[in-house]
Amino acid sequence: MPNTPPESSKPTKKHRVATTGSYSITVRLHTGTDPAVIGQLATTVSEAGGIVTALDIAESRHDRLVIDLTCSASDGEHAEEIVEAMRGLGGVTVYKVSDRTFLLHLGGKISVESKVPLKTRDDLSMAYTPGVGRVSLALAAHPEDVSRLTIKGNTVAVVTDGSAVLGLGNLGPGAALPVMEGKAALFKRFANIDAWPICLATQDVDEIVRTVELISPGFGGINLEDIAAPRCFEIEARLRERLDIPVFHDDQHGTAIVVLAALTNALRCLEKSLEGARIVVAGAGAAGTAIVTLLLEAGAKDVVVWDKEGILNKEDAELSTAKRGLAERTNPRGMTGDLHDALRGADVFIGVSAGGVLDPEWIDDMADGNVVFALANPDPEVDIAEAGRRAAIVASGRSDYPNQINNVLAFPGVFRGLLDARASEVTTAMLLRAADAIASVVTDEELNANYIIPSVFDPDVAPTVAQAIAGE
Repeated sequence: MPNTPPESSKPTKKHRVATTGSYSITVRLHTGTDPAVIGQLATTVSEAGGIVTALDIAESRHDRLVIDLTCSASDGEHAEEIVEAMRGLGGVTVYKVSDRTFLLHLGGKISVESKVPLKTRDDLSMAYTPGVGRVSLALAAHPEDVSRLTIKGNTVAVVTDGSAVLGLGNLGPGAALPVMEGKAALFKRFANIDAWPICLATQDVDEIVRTVELISPGFGGINLEDIAAPRCFEIEARLRERLDIPVFHDDQHGTAIVVLAALTNALRCLEKSLEGARIVVAGAGAAGTAIVTLLLEAGAKDVVVWDKEGILNKEDAELSTAKRGLAERTNPRGMTGDLHDALRGADVFIGVSAGGVLDPEWIDDMADGNVVFALANPDPEVDIAEAGRRAAIVASGRSDYPNQINNVLAFPGVFRGLLDARASEVTTAMLLRAADAIASVVTDEELNANYIIPSVFDPDVAPTVAQAIAGE
């Protein structure tokens, strides 16, 4: 970490309120044996706006302590400020600084392990040659048994071209790999599904479609991830036509499922109906399009979409093909103007666009009992704390505020259900059932403005979604 002193020794307000485990550092310190040093270190980190999460004495001598202090910061610059504050303490030497997020990713986050013993010649003769040949011949004669006798029945390909990595843009396949690894780890953790990252060195639609088609025999489902719009729409549509296994674009349909589940419970909490709600969606990309589509299928009647061109209106001749399709299905009152115009009198704001596009004061012009979902990452459309002072119910993609809209609530259970049912496709009815299932996990006793969506660690979520997908 750089040794350049910070411009100011005083932490900013942002640092004091936005610490996160994503920026967690462990600092190895050499100090004297004065007992007061421990308290001084904790106080220094706190005054710098950090949060101490662990403090361990790694080594003790009669004249020296080696201390590992772990703390969370708001970003990289803030982490440097905290380290500099510790360097300023007398009798304290900063020996080494480790970024715990990078350490976690060393060597990757997933691996392949054998499910069967391979200790003897007898084991080898069954798991591999010659015994495996019998299984291959049986599958050649009965290809319908491939899912039962191979990993295909419990394996998903997580496919990306690296063109829309998280909220960070077109970073390419290499930079997308740790994200896809993480997705595979989540599949395993929450649904016991073996998933594997497939990062493609092309952003050509024809090449992507053909490549996925060629590798599909080894997988029971395809999860498209972090592929930019509008290319993602065509890739998904063509793959669904060509493959006999389900294709699911999580950035579209996973997001839409969780948003609909959260909105169902938010409106339930406010005693409003989806059919009667005026809804504004900011963002006409993959997520926004899928959210609008599922809302309309669920019964929403008044949805207005705002994007960088303004409110989408079917009379606008300059709209792209994809956005024109959205405009023709939305904006029943023929509105024009900017986001503020769209929000006047609206019951619901759903943002999947960009950070800071929503002025907090505009929330005051929405209907009473309003709902604000600010889901842009890494920076939401509006300051969440400020929105919480103005809206009846607020949700975001952040883990440090209540009501986190997280796709982990959807995709593990969705694919568990698809694989268990040996489904060949994903239908709109399945998506609607999945949203209802997630919403149902929150009981009437639990439901309130700060709890409209279950925790991703709730053990009931994935099984409930899987059963809904399978139609059980």
